[in-house]
Amino acid sequence: MRAALTTKDNSLTVTDVPDPVPLDGQLLVRTLACGICGSDLHALADPDGFMETTRRSGGTPYDPRDGLVFGHEFAAEIVAHGPGTERTLPVGTVVCGPPIALGPQGAGIVGYAPMFPGGYGEYMILNEGLAMPVPDGLDPKVAAITEPFSVGARAVRRSGIASGDVAVVLGLGPIGLGVVAQLKARGHGPVIAVDFSPRRRALAEALGADEVIDPAVASPYTRWAEFGVPVTTVDRIAAELFGTTPPGAVVFECVGVPGVLQQVIDGAPAGATVMLVGVCMQPDTVEPGVAASKEITVRGTFGAMPDEYRATLHDIAAGRIDAGSIITGEVGLPGLAQAFTDLADPEHHAKIIVRP
Repeated sequence: MRAALTTKDNSLTVTDVPDPVPLDGQLLVRTLACGICGSDLHALADPDGFMETTRRSGGTPYDPRDGLVFGHEFAAEIVAHGPGTERTLPVGTVVCGPPIALGPQGAGIVGYAPMFPGGYGEYMILNEGLAMPVPDGLDPKVAAITEPFSVGARAVRRSGIASGDVAVVLGLGPIGLGVVAQLKARGHGPVIAVDFSPRRRALAEALGADEVIDPAVASPYTRWAEFGVPVTTVDRIAAELFGTTPPGAVVFECVGVPGVLQQVIDGAPAGATVMLVGVCMQPDTVEPGVAASKEITVRGTFGAMPDEYRATLHDIAAGRIDAGSIITGEVGLPGLAQAFTDLADPEHHAKIIVRP
């Protein structure tokens, strides 16, 4: 098959590689569409940091320079069943699913493990039990967006956000946009979306954000009282004494670069929850005393569980989430390397789909 392989010089090359072979409980599928994820860009730009973060998080750190076939945001067509499969989905069924792979080869994430090549190649192997049929009428390229938007579903779920709480989403890449979409699909508001890019802010508005802020013009942290959120611990005590239940605040940090977390801790109101959605792989300096004094909860989130993926797929198919609105380009394998470069400009692209 044709596939884009990572190389020792931190780039991609398109070449012929052997077709993957499905083993017990696995399917051979033909890739129809695959989104380019920011994680792939980070893995090539900082492979050592990527491996170190993976290792320290309990994963198996395969070197991103060792001829991997990236691509974990996919939709594909079943072309063959491996041994031991139940064959509940016939050949020709279009499927997508969480990029988790298990089998005799071991376990790993599709696209980041050498035994499970991803969607930047013509064929992949998937676990039959994790392959979900794409609802009739849903374009495979839109179905591929289920993966990043399901990350948003998990972030919202883990945040514990309550009805009426104020949500601030910092960083409107595909994951941040997914958080906005999931919040609005679940009836939360106000949702305030923050990004320097006018185009990204416009995408957030299209997905239902109640307000958008350019942080170069205005701070997202100056309006808590306007929304009825107690700003200080004294304000919270006063609310309790008077028997009121004011809204809380949840900040979704979807930027993932050093310095942002401390800015959020400084700007968030007392008692806020801060969700670490963006993955910062560099050392960062945080002042725990400020977070402790303000009783701020900092909570991590990563990926999505199969039920969150399935629910997101159904929301997209039902029109509750307009995932296709973030797609800004399509390329074949020959255009993949240039697409990696193009994604560095937020005014040019948000999500590029690869069609191998």
